[in-house]
Amino acid sequence: MRKKRGLNEAALVHRESVKVRFSEVDSMNIVWHGNYIKFFEDGREAFGKRYGIGYLDIYRAGYTAPVVELHCNYMKSITYGETAVVETKFIFLPAAKIRFEYDIYRESDNTLVATGYSLQVFLNNEGELEWNKPAFYIEWQRKWKLIE
Repeated sequence: MRKKRGLNEAALVHRESVKVRFSEVDSMNIVWHGNYIKFFEDGREAFGKRYGIGYLDIYRAGYTAPVVELHCNYMKSITYGETAVVETKFIFLPAAKIRFEYDIYRESDNTLVATGYSLQVFLNNEGELEWNKPAFYIEWQRKWKLIE
């Protein structure tokens, strides 16, 4: 799915369902707050598989893309056995960075339970920060018509 580009407007979007496992809840039967970050990761990984920009794709191109910033807003809870729907949105940036924004919904009633974002940078094989977009990333953006 493609959406109009602009400041904080999603250029590409993917939705992934995640069943809440027993190991992800606390003694009150609600998802422990740290696991929402894992749900973001599930969303990033599914997005990468869908659009061909997964961690292994980046690694094969000679780079890594560590998360350097992460934020989560908690609004409602999800409990064991429920399904969370993670909507992962790629936000186009002119810089050599990858920004994803996330909305997590409780599937049963479509309630928004958390939002957040992550920011990743590119490091080359020597672990040095890439200030310019790597060639493979430019080609990937062209493939999805994010740039010309």
